[in-house]
Formats: sequence, structure tokens, C-alpha cells
Amino acid sequence: MKGFTNILCVIESGKACKPALTRAAVMAENNQASLTVINMIERITGDIETLERDSFSTDLQAMVLRHHEQQTELLVKPYRKKIQIQTKILTGIPFLEIVREVLRFEYDLVIKMAETRDWLGRIFGSEDMHLLRKCPCPVWLIKPGAPQSCQRILAAVDVNYDYLPSELQTRKILNQKILELAGSLALSEFASLYIVHAWEAVGEDLMRTREPFMNTSDDKIAIYVDQVRKQHQQNMNTLVLETTNRLGKDAMDYLKPRIHLVKGAARKVVPTLARQIETDLIIMGTVARTGIPGFIMGNTAEEILNQIDCSVLAVKPPGFATPITLMD
Repeated sequence: MKGFTNILCVIESGKACKPALTRAAVMAENNQASLTVINMIERITGDIETLERDSFSTDLQAMVLRHHEQQTELLVKPYRKKIQIQTKILTGIPFLEIVREVLRFEYDLVIKMAETRDWLGRIFGSEDMHLLRKCPCPVWLIKPGAPQSCQRILAAVDVNYDYLPSELQTRKILNQKILELAGSLALSEFASLYIVHAWEAVGEDLMRTREPFMNTSDDKIAIYVDQVRKQHQQNMNTLVLETTNRLGKDAMDYLKPRIHLVKGAARKVVPTLARQIETDLIIMGTVARTGIPGFIMGNTAEEILNQIDCSVLAVKPPGFATPITLMD
């Protein structure tokens, strides 16, 4: 998959991180990109007077740092045969330090293993959700036990274009980015590509309630719903054509993406389809608005992420403003 030049891989000592490291190394090699691997550790806190009395304890943080440096080097050593890798140890709250590292060095992709399941059974824990909400560049969270290469990739787009012109263009650019990433990755992985868009006819349920103030026949309702479907289909066709122009007709003819225009709420449609096709990876946008620190993830995206059981590559729209700063 082309387009990335500066990749950041996040690992944690003592946890299975080989899938993330392997993916990051392959991406860096294929893109001729720089790769930095960081290992996150927590800052040791405690009773300062007790630490000062104990000569061993005063050096504990330094000892932990050296241990993680050694562990990190052992983990990345096999990959140094093909590419150059820079390593770092970061101390602090993981998602904050990762985002700050992205801001400092302008990484254009973050890859890490998804956290282990929480008590609610969700694949993405709190640290992952913070990254998905606040990291300014794409974030690829790899599910534990995920295959080394993807066989089925699902691109989730939103071609409902009933928005103000200022937001409409941003959403169109985000859709294009999602499909270009999905198509490019599917080509490099020899994977099947699926595209999904969930659509609804606004007001249909109300028209069917037969309230006294509603006097719409079944035929008129059916015509209205069909018109809405055709508009969404046209928008999808335009998006696919734009992607074809960018990736090339031969590439899209080879991929033959399976397009699912499904009537229903995206929060239900996308997870259901992901399970049905047993997708390995969902590529989707996670931000509903841009330029507003704090307004960072749509409710629909959050609900989808809480239901899926696969890896995710989350993409931000142009103009996204992270609420995290280097001065926090």
C-alpha cells in the first residue's frame, strides 16, 4: 500500500506485538518509509523519602528503562535485516505520549496491537479509543490473533451528502481517502474488497405511522424511498469512479469490489456485514466534524467500534484538530 512516508509502531514489553511489528516493517519496506518503534512504560511513582533512603529504589526507573531498551532491541532485531528502524522508550500516559510523538515528528500512520478485551467484551480498550478519537493521523489497530495478511477488507463510507457545502467537501475527501487506502491495501494483500454504505429515507417511518396529519399513500412512499436509494446509488457510483481514476481502471477491474448499499442504520449495518463476510480489517472514518477540538468522534463510529471483532484502520478527515497539545 502506497502513500505513507513516516510510520510509528507502538509496542509494549511482555505483550504479543509481533503482528504489529511485522505489519509496520512490511509497510515501511513497501513504501520506502521511515519506521520508528516506541515502547511505552509507566512512570514509577511512590514515596520520595522512601526512595531516597533506598539506593536500589532510586535507580529503579533507570533500571526499568534499560530493561525496556534491551527488550525493544531484541524485538526489532530480526527486522533490521531489511530496513532501518529507530527505537524509543516513552514514559507516561500511552495515548497522550503517542499523540504528542505524532505531533512532534509528523508521523502519517500509527500501528499498534489492539488492547485485550475489556470486561464488556469489546476489542478496543480505553487507550485505543482515545487514540481513535484524538490521534491526528490514521491509526491501525491490529486484533490479537489477526492473520499476517488480510483476506477480506471492508471499506465503510458515507455517501449521504445532505450536508452544508463546507462539511460536504470534507466528507467527500474522507470517502475518497478511505477507498484509496482500501483499494491499495487490497491490491498489495491480494485481498477481496468490500464497500458498504448504509442509507435511510428520512421520514419514512413517520409516513408509515398513518398519523392523522400524514396523508401519504403507500405508492408515494415507495416512490420516495426508491428515489432516495437511487440518489445514494448515484453518489456511490461517482465515488467508485473517482477511485478508479486514482488507482487505475486495470486495478479496479482486478479488484472487482463488492458494493453493499444496505438500507438501515450504519451502527447496525456495518458490524452485521463485517461478521457476515468475516472481514479481517475495516477501514473507516472515525470523526464526524473537523476543526473543533473536543468534537472528535461521531456516535455512529463509536457504536460500530464497540461492536466489531476485527482489526480497524481509522482515518481522519482533512482539517481534523486534535485536542491534545505538546504543552498539556
